[in-house]
Amino acid sequence: MTGAGTDRTRAAIEGGPAIVLVRPQLAVNIGMCARAMANFGLSDLRLVSPREGWPRTGARRKGAYAAAAGAVHLLESARVFPDVPSAVADLNRVYATTARERGQQKRVTGPAEAMAETAPAIAAGERHGILFGPERTGLANDEVALADAVVTFPVNPAYASLNLAQSVLLCGYEWFRAAHGDVARFATPDRSPPATREMTLAFFEFLEDKLEERGFFRPAGKRPTMSRNLRNIFHRMELTQQDVRTLWGAMVRLVEGPRLEAKTRKRIRAPKKAPTETPP
Repeated sequence: MTGAGTDRTRAAIEGGPAIVLVRPQLAVNIGMCARAMANFGLSDLRLVSPREGWPRTGARRKGAYAAAAGAVHLLESARVFPDVPSAVADLNRVYATTARERGQQKRVTGPAEAMAETAPAIAAGERHGILFGPERTGLANDEVALADAVVTFPVNPAYASLNLAQSVLLCGYEWFRAAHGDVARFATPDRSPPATREMTLAFFEFLEDKLEERGFFRPAGKRPTMSRNLRNIFHRMELTQQDVRTLWGAMVRLVEGPRLEAKTRKRIRAPKKAPTETPP
């Protein structure tokens, strides 16, 4: 299953830091991590001693692949390692994610700062990776000790535990921002140019004249203030020319009532009579 935002015609972005899942417990979480990685152009998935083995077959495979929602290529290319040292052996820098203070003399940073450091380093040829611990316990202290720095997230201190895929997604988001920018994928199309002042003032005059006829400006002494307030409402909207035309047309219909549709008369033709037989 793929999502509504999936477009196979576009070139996929790949690269980024390695995502190292240490002793992941649930196949479905591995699948959701793959989906989060694909969202933000991460392509190096490493698994350290998955609790139930890597689910290449059976129900666990089905659950992982369904949760990946189209990012199955990452599951197919995932590498499995027996321990953390072998999983990070080729990396130049490693970050360890944790929600708890570990009493180790390591620099602690947030994902935004960590990925801002990682993006130019990877562009220069370095290899970086991020360690994520098992769902229930997180990374062991000895595993944190293998890292260069600790990454933690600014969360509610009373409920700091994140889902595994959520942690991967947050790091992936900050990686993508740092490496590729954070400009929105699309913008509101400019379907009409901004309205000219002449156009908006003409609309205001029409609207205020009709409101005056209906007794809106009462008491009369407050008309200047009420008129300014009304105009400022529309000015804050940054009206386009199409906006003004639409509003003007709507006001006309409210004032004049429904359009009188031309009545079309249907000509009813009498059916031809069947020829009568002439008696012999």
